[in-house]
Amino acid sequence: MVELRRDVDFEGPVVTGFTPNGFKVGPDRFDDGLLLSPEQAQSWDAPARDDLNLADIIAALNLSPAPEFLLFGSGTKMEQPPAAFRRAADVAKLGIEVMDSRAAARAWGVLRAEERWVIGAFMPLR
Repeated sequence: MVELRRDVDFEGPVVTGFTPNGFKVGPDRFDDGLLLSPEQAQSWDAPARDDLNLADIIAALNLSPAPEFLLFGSGTKMEQPPAAFRRAADVAKLGIEVMDSRAAARAWGVLRAEERWVIGAFMPLR
C-alpha cells in the first residue's frame, strides 16, 4: 500500500494513500471508487464508463456554491469520459480535468492546498 504525505494543512478530506483497488482517506478505505468535495469523502459505486452520469455525482456531493470544476480520475489509465458525460458538463458549465485516478488523487491534495473549490470522482484502480 502506498502512503501519501500531507505537508500542508487545509480543511476537508485528502487522499492519504492507495489500496490495491482504491484509496485511503485518513483511516477510511474506498475500494469501489471515491467521490470528494471540500467537505466530504464518500464511497462511490462507480458505474461502467458508458453509464457515467454527471447529475448523479453532483447530487451525491450536494456542494454549495457550485464547484469550479470536476477532477475526474478515470481508473488505472487516463481515458476521457463518454461524450454524453462531457456534454452534460458543458450544459452545467462545469469544466472537467481528466487524469488516471492515482494522478487525480495526488492533484486533489495540491488543489485543496490552494483552497480550490472543486469536486472529485475517482474510478477504482482495477
